[in-house]
Amino acid sequence: MDGFQTDIIISNHRELLFGAGITLKITGISFLIALGLGLIVGIARSGDGWTGKIFTPYVEIFRGTPLLIQLFFIYYGLPSIGIVLDNFVAAYLGIGLCGGAYISEIIRGSLYSVERGQQEAAASLGLSRFQTLVHVILPQALQVAIPPLMNSFSSQLKETSLVSVLAINELTRSGQMVYSRTFRPFEIYLAVGMIYFIMTYTVSLFSRYLEKVFHVEGKMAQK
Repeated sequence: MDGFQTDIIISNHRELLFGAGITLKITGISFLIALGLGLIVGIARSGDGWTGKIFTPYVEIFRGTPLLIQLFFIYYGLPSIGIVLDNFVAAYLGIGLCGGAYISEIIRGSLYSVERGQQEAAASLGLSRFQTLVHVILPQALQVAIPPLMNSFSSQLKETSLVSVLAINELTRSGQMVYSRTFRPFEIYLAVGMIYFIMTYTVSLFSRYLEKVFHVEGKMAQK
């Protein structure tokens, strides 16, 4: 039985790192889409008006079906009704729409965590509902939302492995291609796993930093 062959990883590190770069690109763009959607839908659903009910089907559908099926539907299903999307665009939309549904619930829960008395106090000071949301509610809600939002980013980073089914050479597919040439699954998938771990652990460290920053700012605001 052959021993661990480090040279397999070294000789193919450029391809794996290129795949990691594609993974980060897809994660970044899809997370921005998810964050924008999540803010809009989360704010809309935090109230009791009809606007929140409009977005309920979107949230329930994308949270209640597997991301892989959503990607298949967007990339392979939509062309049957004349909507043809580039594989990268399909990846951005698929992960972004799914992530947006989850982030909307994070935002909605964070908004509920702010005491209602603060809204009443802002109204008594003459602030409009929009001014109250921007200057009073959202800054406090973000302190609560930062940890789950960073966790959502990490989840989306790992979920990009699914876009390999769309023939995108992200990290997982790059690893598969290297394995198909070398027939060394142990070394290749160990390297792929370590790269994912390094990326997600970096996000975790950044999340802790943001938590400290918002915690300090929150204490200063209370004084």
